[in-house]
This record gives sequence, structure tokens and C-alpha cells, in this order.
Amino acid sequence: MVAEQRGEPLTPAGLRGRRVLITGGLGFIGSNLAHRCLELGARVTIYDCLDPRSGGNLYNIEHIRQDVELVLGDIRDFECLRVHVAGQDIVFHCAAYTSHPNSMREPLMDVDVNCKGTLVLLEALRRDNPGARLVYLGTSTQVGRMYYRPIDELHVEFPVDIYSANKLAGEKYCLIYARAYGLPVTVIRLANVFGPRSNIKSPDFGFVNYFIGLGLQGKEIPVFGEGRQLRNITYVEDCVEALILAALSERTVGEVFFAVSDHHYAVAEVAREVARVIGGRVKFVPWPEDRRAIEVGDALISNQKLRQAVAWTARHDLTSGLLRTRDYYVKCLDRYL
Repeated sequence: MVAEQRGEPLTPAGLRGRRVLITGGLGFIGSNLAHRCLELGARVTIYDCLDPRSGGNLYNIEHIRQDVELVLGDIRDFECLRVHVAGQDIVFHCAAYTSHPNSMREPLMDVDVNCKGTLVLLEALRRDNPGARLVYLGTSTQVGRMYYRPIDELHVEFPVDIYSANKLAGEKYCLIYARAYGLPVTVIRLANVFGPRSNIKSPDFGFVNYFIGLGLQGKEIPVFGEGRQLRNITYVEDCVEALILAALSERTVGEVFFAVSDHHYAVAEVAREVARVIGGRVKFVPWPEDRRAIEVGDALISNQKLRQAVAWTARHDLTSGLLRTRDYYVKCLDRYL
């Protein structure tokens, strides 16, 4: 695998001076988004409850702490959220419980955060700031098992776990509010995002990030079965660029997009590359029954719709993303273990 070189990174100019609210901004994607928005001149507010089950980490913003407003609040707290959505130009809704297995064990908690929390945010925006751009982060697993490949945004949706079903419900709430009340909403579905500032101790925050954490510790990297199932892998910087471009484009209002890279890898291939670039050793293990029950098979996804709307393309392949991720964690690994 050879690292991609695709020229200079995108530099959207439209964020300068804008007020940006990031729910879940202490988590993996939210904190990377906060860093990038600041670089582009935005005034950033982070709204996060620091629930350990959501992956928040104060160290994720240690180097920008003085440059952002931090609100320790719960996404389900309507009155608190109303105060902080007022006056914002753009809201990125990153707050969520993201564990597929845990959603099956604790479905009521998952629905409370991922469904009720999204409705609370939408209602706060409707009442106090209906003109703010809202970008909702969805997941490719909302689709469930795929009946054609690569899938696009028109593929039928039959999620196979509670988390994916609740994220799909949150997406539908957003689209209902867009049509009924005119809220300028965009949905971005993501898949297997990896990179710096993730929780790397638990498989609940993405298998690639978990593999990276094991590799950094020189441990075994477990691959279920033969690991032949294909996955789209997206580096977090590319994900963040897609979110920002979507927030700044009028073409994306009221629409759903997949923001995924052009690359698909077998899970075993990902594990071997993590071991080669970062460390650890691959071990093939039997499928746990709870994971087999929610496995969707090969997942090949098209990014054509987003590419056409905002001229976005992922700039990093797996290897280049792993190298950048390794460079980050070797300097601060103790903050993530």
C-alpha cells in the first residue's frame, strides 16, 4: 500500500468568523472537527457531557482549550441546549452513543441519547435558531445488509442492531424537521473513521481505532473468522473536510450523503497493515455470537453524490492515515490508555 498524494488539503474560506457549535466536541470526530474549524477562523463552542461511554477526552482539546468555549452539558437537557444553540451559525451534531454491541445490551440508554437527544437538539433549533445550518452525523450501518454494491443513498434501510436503527431514526427526525419547519439540515453518513484523538482502548469506538490501540501496545489484534468481509475505511481529516464542505454548501441542504473514501479493505488486510505500520500481531479468532448476529457482510459504498455536490474527495488511504495516526499517539499515548 502506498500513501496517496493528492495535492494540498481543502481550505474552505466560509468558516471565518462563523459561530460553530459542536455537540460531542470532546469525542473523536468532534474534537478533530473543533481543531479544523479553529484553523479556518471559526468561533467554536463545544457541548459535551464527558460520559465515558461516549469517548470524550479533555486531552483532545488540551492545545486549543483557551480558544474554544466549553460547555459541559447533556444533549438531552433541553433548557441548557436552548441557551447554547442560540446565535450559532452552524451546528455539527456529533454527540452519540456509538457502540453496536452495547446498544443491544442497553437499548433504552441508546435510544435515549441517539433518538431523544437528537429530537431535543432539533426542537431547540426550531424554537431558538431555525436558520442555523445543522449537520447530522449518521452511519453507513443504518443501511444494514446490502443488496447491491457499491450502495448509494437510495439503498433500502434495514439496520440489524439498535444503534444503527436509532441513528436512522435520528436521520429521519432531521429530514422531517427540514421539510416541516424549513430547518437547513444536511445528513452525512460515515463509515469506519479512524485517526488521532479516538478512544483506542475499546472496540466500541470503531474496529480500526481499536486495532491501532492494540498495535501501539504490541498486543494481539483479534480478527473474527477469516476477516474477509470488506469495509470502507476513512481517515478522520478527510471526514472533517467533508463535514465542513457540506455545512458551507447550499447544494447539500435537505440531502443525505455518504462521506467515505474510495478504498475498501478486508478486515484482515486492515489488521495486517496496522501490525506492519504500528505494531502488534494478528490473531484469527472465532466469531463471538453477539457480533455474528449483527454482522452485515461486505460493505462497499459510493461517494459519488457528495463528490458531485461539493467536489470532495478523500486524500488519505489506509497506510498514509496510519502513519499520521502513529505520529500523533507516540507523543501522548499515556493520555489514551
